[in-house]
Amino acid sequence: MSEEATEATRVWTVPNIISVVRLAGVPLFLWLVLGPELDAIALVVLMVAGFTDYLDGWLARRLDQYSKLGEILDPVADRLYILAVVVGLYLRDIIPWWVALALPLRDLFLWGLVPILRTRGFSALPVHFLGKAATFNLLYAFPLLLLGEGDGIVATLARTFGWAFAWWGIGLYWWAGVLYAWQVRTLLRDTPRRTSATTDHG
Repeated sequence: MSEEATEATRVWTVPNIISVVRLAGVPLFLWLVLGPELDAIALVVLMVAGFTDYLDGWLARRLDQYSKLGEILDPVADRLYILAVVVGLYLRDIIPWWVALALPLRDLFLWGLVPILRTRGFSALPVHFLGKAATFNLLYAFPLLLLGEGDGIVATLARTFGWAFAWWGIGLYWWAGVLYAWQVRTLLRDTPRRTSATTDHG
């Protein structure tokens, strides 16, 4: 097995461990927001999640610890955080219903494209810069909206900037989704359908 193939199949890398720890923060965040409503600690969880989202990618490049599992864990963690936050903030009446629906619907739309991708031998498309930019905006927006619950100048500023990031994030999130769909269309046009023989021997 080549060195490149070995690196791709590694599991217990530093970036992957960070991603697993980040995933563990998803139910913790929901409990903090919906249970005891410890918003300050929930904000810390979101800030740590945002920082580690950058950190695991940086470490993967710095330590040369690329892996296929890492390619899956990173976007899955991002999606689950976004889903957890929109559910939590909606149930707390911090965001309206259409925001709580707009983001999960985009992910459902993309998941619906996966079976089509598999007919061409792909399980997923590479992460697009636009999608990362959208996630970046949303991971800034949600803590600010949570901080904006309350009175005073800090809460007012947090709500203002939070909604600015949210609007940009939602727009970019769907724009990235449209670009992914266009990539799928291009693959369908330019890549021959993968047969069972190709799957077995390729």
